[in-house]
Amino acid sequence: MSKSLNGKRVAILVTDGFEQVELTGPKEALENAGAKVEILSTKEGKVKGWNHDKPADDFKVDLTFKAANIAEYDAVVLPGGVQNSDTIRVDVDAQKLVKGIDAAGKPLAVICHGGWLLISAGLVEGKTMTSFKTLKDDLSNAGAHWVDKEVVKDGQLISSRQPDDIPAFNRELVKALSA
Repeated sequence: MSKSLNGKRVAILVTDGFEQVELTGPKEALENAGAKVEILSTKEGKVKGWNHDKPADDFKVDLTFKAANIAEYDAVVLPGGVQNSDTIRVDVDAQKLVKGIDAAGKPLAVICHGGWLLISAGLVEGKTMTSFKTLKDDLSNAGAHWVDKEVVKDGQLISSRQPDDIPAFNRELVKALSA
């Protein structure tokens, strides 16, 4: 297995209620390629994943949003999950982190409902992206050009619709970090 991402550090931003496979799939792909992946959240301790509408596993939080220094990361991943995405979008520290990674021109990868944080952070205007179909109006109203594709790359922004798209999402994310 290629370790093309050795030395790369990636932050996954979540709160309780994230879609578990949208964290575990990208995390595994990134780690298999050699990246160090850290889970960031609002609080220390653990966060709870969900399998669609049912509680699933707990995951150790590496750092809080407030404690994290975004300059130390090479990319940010935003899993979806309605509960997670609705909570994280109004967190000013999470907004600061995604604004920082965007300003640095580093990959910002979002799947499913994760786009809500980017809308609240003011980062979607003029971008072409995809999401879970129920976010189409939200993204369009915020100035994004929404398309229905498994993965869309616009500059350093990578977006996907849903868990079925994770393999394509992972390929684009690893490719972007390898460049």
